[in-house]
Amino acid sequence: MAISAKDVQKLREMTGVGMMDCKKALTEADGDFDKAIEWLREKGLAAQTKKAGKVAAEGVSYAIVADNGVGVIIEVNSQTDFVAKNEVFQGYVKDVAAVVAAEDPADVEALKECKYPGTDRTIADVTADKVLSIGENIQIRRFVRYAEGVNVPYIHMGGKVGVLVNLAVEGIDPAKVIELGKDVAMQICAMNPSFLDKSDVSQDTLDKEKEIQLALMANDPKMAAKPEKVKEGIVMGKLGKYYEENCLLQQAFVKENKISVEKHVAAVAKELGGTITVKAFTRFATGEGIEKAEDDFAAEVASMIK
Repeated sequence: MAISAKDVQKLREMTGVGMMDCKKALTEADGDFDKAIEWLREKGLAAQTKKAGKVAAEGVSYAIVADNGVGVIIEVNSQTDFVAKNEVFQGYVKDVAAVVAAEDPADVEALKECKYPGTDRTIADVTADKVLSIGENIQIRRFVRYAEGVNVPYIHMGGKVGVLVNLAVEGIDPAKVIELGKDVAMQICAMNPSFLDKSDVSQDTLDKEKEIQLALMANDPKMAAKPEKVKEGIVMGKLGKYYEENCLLQQAFVKENKISVEKHVAAVAKELGGTITVKAFTRFATGEGIEKAEDDFAAEVASMIK
């Protein structure tokens, strides 16, 4: 019988197995999904189904600048740190990042449908194969791509944190700003700013911060009795501190904390005889926001000997 693409896609979603193997299984089973799944299990191909449901909270955050100057930062997750250090896994991450640079996919789902380098298969299909060969769930979580300007990557602790900085440069050889870009990237890695510049902080965020500071003063007997005008002045000072802590350009430069990042960038630009503007940055901390499963080792052992 004829096997439709829709049926193949359905089986793929049910099992996580590659498209070609799903089509073959359905053909062998005359379109019966239960028999197709059984066929895949017998061939050892559906073993990944169970793995695909496990939490992937480890992995790497990887940043590169491709030959075409495009900067890419990507996070790919695995279940364990051991696999994250595996050469096969790391090679896979680099290949996927190269596809992002070359193809400019709209999102992760579009990326999965791109061709994997050196093959005529999709990234989704190759990922399914990697799950089988490596033995763990693998998830492409997110990526950011900067096509313009000068891009500078930084990878910390083998991929625990990845940073990509995007600079606009005029009147300066781009090669001469790489050191500055690295310094800014390390600043971002260490200080984890929430915003690029104070102008990026929304009014809602400022209002909330103001509300918090006023509440703190209201609960402080020494501050509660002060005139409202005095309190307002104190709050404005606190907001200035908020900018210094949360906005990259207003932060104290870690290598010379007597000046801000903004002033340091301006000083380097003046020395090099041109202009440098930090246009954007992305910082990925691997696994951030993913709820990690707490394994009960004793319970696991007990279940195995029942």
